[in-house]
Amino acid sequence: MKMRQDYTCPLELTHDITKGKWKPVILWQLGKGPRSLTGLKREIQGISQKILIEQLKELCDYGMVAKKSFEGYPLKVEYS
Repeated sequence: MKMRQDYTCPLELTHDITKGKWKPVILWQLGKGPRSLTGLKREIQGISQKILIEQLKELCDYGMVAKKSFEGYPLKVEYS
């Protein structure tokens, strides 16, 4: 995602990070508690796994979502 260099207020930055169709929905679901990728996919109707992964990666890059990986088999990843 392309970000501007200058912002006049924090709301502009927040808007740029969370804009789009799916990011607010993802953040809403994660606000209820930590979820796995499968759990998020199940709860968010109409989102493809590819888009979900891309949106989660962007949110993780900006520090709005945390990703925790657990060792073992099968691999378990949790977002919060």
